[in-house]
Amino acid sequence: MKILVSACLMGRLCKYNAGHNFRQAVADLAQKHELVEVCPEVMGGRTIPRKCIEIRNGRFIEADGTDVDAEVRDGVCQALEIAKKENVELAVLKSRSPTCGVHQIYDGTFSGTLIDGQGALTEGLRALGVRVLDDEELLSCPELL
Repeated sequence: MKILVSACLMGRLCKYNAGHNFRQAVADLAQKHELVEVCPEVMGGRTIPRKCIEIRNGRFIEADGTDVDAEVRDGVCQALEIAKKENVELAVLKSRSPTCGVHQIYDGTFSGTLIDGQGALTEGLRALGVRVLDDEELLSCPELL
């Protein structure tokens, strides 16, 4: 099976702070599946490191109010095109991310407050009929491991 994964979960240094979110369980998927790595924020031209973003009123905004919606949405569109081209059946994405969040995202106030919601890539993948898992729920899916 082809699985789209957030590149940060594979240890790629693409987080806003130039770090990563490596998850061994995600990397282990490569033993049985073909993984396709994406980082919509970087794909849209955002730098590493970069300012943190959240979704406010449906737009991607930095804490200082700078609107970066066009760049981020461009990266999301690129990631969705890759998902279609590669015929991915599943995505495992970074929890709480404004682009990749599956169940929750930050509320747009940069206060650390979480709300129910999903990132733009998750929305797009679901619209394509792709099953999307949060990296934190992967261990509860032993059929994949």
